Amino acid sequence: MVIQSKASGPAGSGIDAARVAALADERLDWRFKAVPAAASGLTVAEYLATGPTLDDFGTPLLTLDAGAMAHNLRTMADWAAEAGVRLAPHGKTTMAPALWRDQLEAGAWAITLANLPQLRVARAFGVRRVLLANSLLDAAGLAWLAGELDADPEFSVSCWVDSVQSVELMDRALRAAGARRPVEVLVELGGPGGRTGARDLESALQVARAAYGADTLRLSGLGGYEGALAHDATAAGLATVERYLEQLAALHGLVRAEGLFGQAAEVVLTAGGSAYFDQVARVLTPIARAHPDTCVVLRAGAYLVHDDGFYRGISPLVRGAEGGPLRSAMHGWARVVSRPEEQLALLDGGKRDFPYDEGLPEPQSVRTADGLRKLTGAVTAVNDQHAFLREAGELAPVGAVVRLGLSHPCTAFDKWTLIPVLDDADRANPRVVDLVRTFF
Repeated sequence: MVIQSKASGPAGSGIDAARVAALADERLDWRFKAVPAAASGLTVAEYLATGPTLDDFGTPLLTLDAGAMAHNLRTMADWAAEAGVRLAPHGKTTMAPALWRDQLEAGAWAITLANLPQLRVARAFGVRRVLLANSLLDAAGLAWLAGELDADPEFSVSCWVDSVQSVELMDRALRAAGARRPVEVLVELGGPGGRTGARDLESALQVARAAYGADTLRLSGLGGYEGALAHDATAAGLATVERYLEQLAALHGLVRAEGLFGQAAEVVLTAGGSAYFDQVARVLTPIARAHPDTCVVLRAGAYLVHDDGFYRGISPLVRGAEGGPLRSAMHGWARVVSRPEEQLALLDGGKRDFPYDEGLPEPQSVRTADGLRKLTGAVTAVNDQHAFLREAGELAPVGAVVRLGLSHPCTAFDKWTLIPVLDDADRANPRVVDLVRTFF
């Protein structure tokens, strides 16, 4: 699934498309819990050539919707281009190189990752520009990174620093490793009660000074994550995000005034998860307009898959920002295996199969011989392998397959190593048009 759209950044970032395409040669077997036994021994490409449909797969199952992902990919790329920002989607959401490829080929400037193991996956597939939205402090990891940078002049990575101590640790490890290329770092600004990041402007400025003075590092910008400071779209939540972004903008002015960005070819100013990227663009893009050497980079990761829960309620493209609404591209499928009480159905999918940290699965429909019919009720609890469905209307009989809307893609993909992609999840018996490989 590759969608061309308006570019959201200059050319030069990318991925090794041949390595991604080679995933179609992987042979299927019992290691992939989504794959039916009939596919064993075939490669991904060979199995897809048989024309499988949803009926060929068992339950529980997680699927993606090709049409919804194509819509979301185009919608977000166009929104970013119109807003004047670059996209560096958070790859940890899916850890799927094939989906990273689609995002990059639709105009994404880079892929964001969260830790060293994820970075190693990216390098295995030739991702050329990475934002590591975390501090990398262990000596072995820094030695490996130094080797990657020295071996590949086209590879670019920037990581976070939020204390003078983190700068000193990185500098010491890189010197010991004999690094020849400096590692680009972004000073991370946090906020009270948030996650990582310097807690005030003066502390962040001290970190910037330390990074500027370290020969093994290159201070190339500022970053942060406003989503750690708010969790809803209430007036109070939006005001908290606004104050934080204004502080990030103020830090940019302080660091620039001291000339600490002097070593950077381009200054990166990055924030923006999947919940408040409209505010990020509104507050930070005036800085990029005033300073042509500065670019604003959004790191939203959930937009490609979206959901039927948390992001459905908080995404700017759902709650009013210009641009078409996103569509949920993931569904759970689970079978009714028991009806031990009136109005209670036990499904064969639970915590090991579907996300539950940002809301329980929502029953949407039940598959019948005539297609899909609406199902009313609620999932009230989940165990490791079961969901408790309390029905309010027409009951789903034992053996029926229920389609579930899911919340929070970040904790859905990690449960599946291979995910079927349907041509249209609203069809009675959708065709399986792809199998997406994940690496967690």
